[in-house]
Amino acid sequence: MSEAQASQDASSRRVVKHSVIIAGHRTSVSLEDAFWRALKDIAAQEDVSLAALIARVDAGRGEANLSSALRVFVLERIQQRRLID
Repeated sequence: MSEAQASQDASSRRVVKHSVIIAGHRTSVSLEDAFWRALKDIAAQEDVSLAALIARVDAGRGEANLSSALRVFVLERIQQRRLID
């Protein structure tokens, strides 16, 4: 693995905290940078804001932790794409 690839891999694993407003309440969500990038891509594909996408996942997460629910959402979306392709 090259030094550039190792640096990019480390950057993707870095946990980043973002503040979002969900149902009128501000909350913080900590996710690895790779998941934030994936969520932003999905939001752009669906032509919705990142906050709207997170709110949608939040509304359907039940008792799950929001960060975990977002990771599972991204994973399931990637798996769906692989089945379609």
